[in-house]
This record gives sequence, structure tokens and C-alpha cells, in this order.
Amino acid sequence: MEERILSLLENKEFGALKSVLSEINPADLVVYLEAIPKNKLLLVFRILPKELAAETFVEMDSDMQILLVTAFSDREIKDILSELFVDDAADIIEEMPASVANRILKQADAQTRRDINQILAYPEDSAGSIMTTEYFDLKKDMLVADAFSRIRKIGLDRETIYTCYVTDSRRKLLGVVTAKDLLLSRPDQTIEEIMEDNSIFVTTTDDRETVVQNFEKYDLLALPVVDRENRLVGIITVDDAIDVMQEEATEDIEKMAAMLPSDKTYLKTGVFETVKARIPWLLFLMLTATFTGWIISAFESKLAVQAVLIAFIPMIMNTGGNSGSQSSVTVIRAMSLGDIEFTDIIKVFFKEFRVSLICGLVLSVVNFVKIILLDNLIMNGEISYLVAFVVSLTILATVVFAKIVGCLLPIGAKKIGLDPTVMASPFITTLVDAVSLLIYFTIASSLLSL
Repeated sequence: MEERILSLLENKEFGALKSVLSEINPADLVVYLEAIPKNKLLLVFRILPKELAAETFVEMDSDMQILLVTAFSDREIKDILSELFVDDAADIIEEMPASVANRILKQADAQTRRDINQILAYPEDSAGSIMTTEYFDLKKDMLVADAFSRIRKIGLDRETIYTCYVTDSRRKLLGVVTAKDLLLSRPDQTIEEIMEDNSIFVTTTDDRETVVQNFEKYDLLALPVVDRENRLVGIITVDDAIDVMQEEATEDIEKMAAMLPSDKTYLKTGVFETVKARIPWLLFLMLTATFTGWIISAFESKLAVQAVLIAFIPMIMNTGGNSGSQSSVTVIRAMSLGDIEFTDIIKVFFKEFRVSLICGLVLSVVNFVKIILLDNLIMNGEISYLVAFVVSLTILATVVFAKIVGCLLPIGAKKIGLDPTVMASPFITTLVDAVSLLIYFTIASSLLSL
């Protein structure tokens, strides 16, 4: 398909090119447009039908959008805006440089400009920032037949007509009616008779994660957004919720990997931007790991007496770090899904304590057997049963400590307003490394009389 598009463009067969492009889904069309030389991109975009051009523009990344907007005439910007839903227009403008954003806003009509500015005024991670003001509303005393007439009249300009919202004269949310409800009802029934008055909603200031949790929990296609006075101000559709899910998941993964979150895709992020996102945590973790060196130095004289103990330090540290990471990742995921709240901390602690004891006992027994049968053979019988016992006991104590810390730190972080994901693998591993050495040397000093 890409070769055919380029061939038609090269041969200036614009009629055939328009016919081919008109059959392609906007999301797929963007991929083909990326292969077109930049100096011909505007030409190809102008060939597209008006509605398809707007839908394709929404799917483009900000770099391509800026390239086109810079080359657009004011009339073309106005035509694109007239085909966009308000939330899509707000998303596009938010990514634009100020000069380009101002130029776009100048071409919007007064109402559209007010709606866009309203969305942009909400905090970045709030429900208000991802909603659209183009919802479909009904009144409770309307007949079903009247509702269908209203849908036919203005439904084309609304984000969705599959879920309709019932409001009073002050726009207060009273209930919800679906297209299925309307289709299966008699024309002479009133909306009040068929509406669901126990509707699920969020407020404009609710966090985006709350929005996602509602979509997951209630299997919604759209979610109404109200202000402090329970007045309907917008809706969030499932496609926007999926975008938020992806963004939140990406952000969590980056934080759990000790990186600063980025809004750009991997290939769109420059080398220095990538370094900037990674280096702060790497520096912090490197400096905090200095404590590990200090601990080893403090016990250097004792290690000299039992040098064989040094061989087991990497295993103990890795086992502790891995154990802590398992608990932290599991708890963080459960928190993001709403399965765990701060009030569950005792339940989580008790469960992880039991899990850590079982895991620790299994690992310590297997480790004891491994040291006696394998490590002792490799080291020509230098490892005594007592040393094997010290290492195995350290494994048990380290696993218990690591799993308890791994489950409690994320919960505690959220309670004091921090992002739980910053307490994930790298941070916990660094902490457990230091503590595991203290446990190891303390046990060794006591049992081996170092």
C-alpha cells in the first residue's frame, strides 16, 4: 500500500490517490503519511476529504501536527477545528508551542474557544482535563419519540449518542439513558420512566486514575463529569480512558525502573532527553549504594578471619533485592487496581509475613544443601556446616525483611502523598542490600565468634 501511495503521488494521479486514501482508516493512514516526504505532506493532506483529514490529524503526533499547522492557511485551520471534538482540539493545542496554539485558537468560534480554555484550565491529571463538553442531554419529561427527534437533529455534533444524560433546567445530573433503552421503549413513554437514576459519575477535580478505575469496575462506554454543585459539565468516553490507562501504565513502569516519566515515545525522545530522565535516579542510587561499601569496610577485619563469607555476599544481596521487588510490584499493582487501601495494611503485612517465612525457609534449606554438596566441593571443603548455617539463616532473615519492607513502603508512600511506584525495585533493592549485609555480618559475628 505504501509503495502504491508513493507511486500515485509521484505520477501526480491525485484523483486515484484520493480514492485510495479515502478507504484507509485514519490511524493506519497516519503510518503511510509518515513515509511521505515532508515537502509533499501538505499536498497529500489537502487531497483528503474534510472529515477524514480531521480524523487523521487527531491521530498524528505533535511534530507532524505542528508541521502542517505551520503550513496551513487560516481557513484550513478553521475547517479542521470545525470537524474536531472539543477534547481532541484541547489535546492538540496543549502539545503545541504557544505561538502555534494561539493561532489555532484565533480561528475557533467563541463557544469552542471557551470550551477549549475550560478544559485546559483543569489540572493535568484531573478528570476535567480529559473530558469533552460535547455530550447529549435529555429532560426527564421528554417522550422517547421526542428524544429520537433530538438525536437526529444534533446527534452528529456530539461525541457519543449511545449514552444520553438526563439533566434538569440547571444542568444537574438526574440520570442516564442508553440508546438500547430508547430503542426498546414505547414512543409515548417519558424519559423519567426508563432512565437509570443511580448513575456513576466523577467530579472535574477527581484524579484520572479514579476515572480509569470506574471504567474498569462498571464496564462503561462513557462517564459523566460534574462540578461541585453536581451540574453536568462534560463526559469522558472509553477511548480517552484507554489512552489514560496506557499513559498511566507507561509512567508507572518508568518510575518503577528508576526513570523520570516522559510524554514522548522512545524513538521520539532524543539522547540527551533520555539521559536527563535516567541520570537523577542513577546518581541517587549510586550514592546510596555507598552505604553498602561502608558496611563491608566496617567488617573487613572480621571477614579476613572467615574469608569464605565474602563469596556469599552477592547471592544474599540479590536474593533480598529480588524478594523485596516481588512484594513491592505486587502491592503497587494491587493498589493501582483499587484492591488495596491503607486500611488493609495489617492484612497485607500479615500475608506477606507468612509468605516471606515460607519462601525464606524453602530458600534457606535449598541453599544449605547447595553449599554442602556443591559449593563445598568447588572450594575444596573450606566451608563448614556452621558457615553454611550462617548463610542460610541470613537468607531466611533477609527474605522476611525484604518482603515486609517491599509491601509496606509503597502503602506508606501513598498515605503521605508520594507516588508508590518510586518505592519499587531500584529503591527497595538498594535499601535491602545494605540491611542484608548488616544482618549477614551480625549473624556471622555472633555464631562464628568473629
